[in-house]
Amino acid sequence: MVENVIWPAALDANCSRAEGRRVSLDLAVPDPTVEEIAKAVQQVGYDARVEREKRYPREYETRGRVIVENADDAGKSDLLQAVAAYVGALRT
Repeated sequence: MVENVIWPAALDANCSRAEGRRVSLDLAVPDPTVEEIAKAVQQVGYDARVEREKRYPREYETRGRVIVENADDAGKSDLLQAVAAYVGALRT
């Protein structure tokens, strides 16, 4: 079983690439929450587990992370792009 970790900073439009953003600014959203990310992961078709007490090493605030389970067939960058697109769609 492959587990991928998605930190909110990976999808945050307010973060630079050096601060941890992993998607383009076109797909990034400002201040994504772990709940939005988990809902988007489930829309993509994977199981999501939220861990709220975790902190991304490059940030000072604790925003949590989402563990994506059973993502054997998807590469991480493809997964992040699909999740970012769904988070953006959920906000509109």
